[in-house]
Amino acid sequence: MSASPQPASPAPEIVVVLVEPAGPLNVGSVARLCANFAMAQLRLVAPRCNPLGEEARRMAVHGQAQLEQAATYPDLASAIADCRRVVATSGRLEREELPLEGPGSALSWLIEPEADPGVPIGPGGISGPGGINAPGGINAPGRSNAPVALVFGREDRGLSNDELLQAGKILRLESSADYASLNLSHAVAICLHELRRIPASTAPPGIGSGVQGPDQAPLLAQAGALPCGVPDGGAGPAAAASLAASSGAGATSLRGALEATLADGQDLLLEVGFLHPHTAHARMAKLRGLLQRAQIREGEVALIRGMVRQLRWAITRQTP
Repeated sequence: MSASPQPASPAPEIVVVLVEPAGPLNVGSVARLCANFAMAQLRLVAPRCNPLGEEARRMAVHGQAQLEQAATYPDLASAIADCRRVVATSGRLEREELPLEGPGSALSWLIEPEADPGVPIGPGGISGPGGINAPGGINAPGRSNAPVALVFGREDRGLSNDELLQAGKILRLESSADYASLNLSHAVAICLHELRRIPASTAPPGIGSGVQGPDQAPLLAQAGALPCGVPDGGAGPAAAASLAASSGAGATSLRGALEATLADGQDLLLEVGFLHPHTAHARMAKLRGLLQRAQIREGEVALIRGMVRQLRWAITRQTP
């Protein structure tokens, strides 16, 4: 009997992330917008102003709760580590590693429901003791409805290339070529308004009025297979057998899991001489862009990490 597809999870919570905001008026305005559009979470990455100062509070108006509860992070990677999908905004005209998209397709992709990845697969897999699906693990059952993030850059220079490569899609708002830069809070307002236009039946609570814009892509729930197994720190034939026996991709990988896998891979590639310290950053940026364009999924990340661990074991084990 063939297994039936897993049901899609409910639409995820959306978090708004501001990277190094310098203007308290902008921070307060964005907090107000979060209240306007029922965004429960505002996250600030290394703010360059006082987000709880008088100016920010004055602009927040009825968004005081969002302002006061805004969490701060030292960098973008930590701010989005628990997110499955990330859309970053960019006003750059030059070519990016990831293609620029309009708000319709990028935001529709952002809130597509995911198949539930939290399915145990037995001993030796990612649901085994200490595995990433174990209790408390990054992909443990019950975390299938992980949040998604909408990221906005600095007022003066936007997001760096490295930060843009942490997003699955890059959104660009069309504006005049003579003056393309938008005020931060204005850009947030446009994006949250576009989210509001996505059909309510597929949007998170508080999002969607049932109006669909002409460029909105249909939102389709994705059915996923079982997550694939990965040796958990173990190595040798048993680990390889566990890896080979696993199949399926599951839901989109959490950002934290992907970054941890890339870090493991970089260490191994430096160790074997494929990467060199002076070129590692540029080459890993290309790899990160490739994986983001492929929309790498949870089981695929587990597969790559298992391969890296197995290769490390193979090159370091003692031969009799």
